[in-house]
Amino acid sequence: MAGRLAEETYAAADARLSEVDARVAARYPGEPAGRQPVHTVYVPAHRYGPGLLAEWGARAAEIFAERGDELGLDEGIAERVRRKLAEEPIEDLRIDFEDGYGNPGDAAEDAIAVECGRVLAAAPKPPFVGIRFKSFEQATRRRGIRTLDLFLGGLLADGELPPGFVVTLPKVTAVEQVAVAAEILGELEKAYGLAERALRFEVQIETAQSIVDTDGTVAVARIIQAADGRCSGLHYGTYDYSAGLGIAAAYQSMEHPAADFAKELMQVSAAGTGVRLSDGSTNRLPVGDAVLEGWREHLRLVRRSLERGFYQGWDLHPHQLPTRFAATYAFFREGFPAAAARLRDYVSQVDSGVLDEPATAQALASFLCRGLDCGALDQDEMPLTRDRLDAYARRA
Repeated sequence: MAGRLAEETYAAADARLSEVDARVAARYPGEPAGRQPVHTVYVPAHRYGPGLLAEWGARAAEIFAERGDELGLDEGIAERVRRKLAEEPIEDLRIDFEDGYGNPGDAAEDAIAVECGRVLAAAPKPPFVGIRFKSFEQATRRRGIRTLDLFLGGLLADGELPPGFVVTLPKVTAVEQVAVAAEILGELEKAYGLAERALRFEVQIETAQSIVDTDGTVAVARIIQAADGRCSGLHYGTYDYSAGLGIAAAYQSMEHPAADFAKELMQVSAAGTGVRLSDGSTNRLPVGDAVLEGWREHLRLVRRSLERGFYQGWDLHPHQLPTRFAATYAFFREGFPAAAARLRDYVSQVDSGVLDEPATAQALASFLCRGLDCGALDQDEMPLTRDRLDAYARRA
């Protein structure tokens, strides 16, 4: 049956939207390939050393052996946690030269920046690693740039950039700071002979100005664009953000309505851009007489983040590792049967009574891939091979 529109009408629509098509494709490349860590561990630079991974794993395993039964975990989950703590207790490590480190003076920070780089080059490394330097606000800008420069000098003196290397830009109060950070990374690549765009960074969303700019625009969306393709993640900073809004210390939390508002804007702004999200941390540590209380809160908050589409968060103490992995594994194990069945039915076009669309199949496959990556699920359980899961997850 012939339509009534002339070819010129089709061509005119294509011509008018060709530039838009290119812009959308460039700005929204979709979910990036590869694993996303379930957490980022922050360690003050002066406490970092070659044995840190083993030390954190041992401390986490010890407290879990002593008190883990009190959590009432399914034994299958508990065994996965034990194995994870023995084999890969930290997925992502950030050596911290910002809040966790303080301001010991230029000479001291120069020395420790070089030393941390050298130690990292030779030490066992998690799959993802990097540093957090001081912000690009006027008072700390030069210090932050110099620390990153010297750290890279120590790291690259006798080696290469580790896989999964990423740096963290904190306390953004103007979009232009992000643009300048991207330019600085380009200059560092030239200075150290690195491949173009080898250096990427996360932006911490921990100020009101990084959510809504002074002109009323959504700043977080502009931050992603200002990074010029170098932004790999947006990390919510619970306490700086809450304090900046005037929220009393007793009520500062990952689940405060103000936190949810900020994270929802982060989520909308990052969707489809290839920029991944991380929730923040809780400052109630499971130590001393508060181990079980701290664990229960951490379990609840990690689960809450996962249910809201934040698959990564911050951990600040070895005792948080057992509950990070327990909550994550339980989330994926509980969701696995339904997700696997629905994806299997979608692929085989079985009339199961649920009409799933391609976007839902993508979400189902992404869920299964994340579960595999973190150790919650096993390949022999999967309805598809990993290659096919990856293809559905990226709608390839």
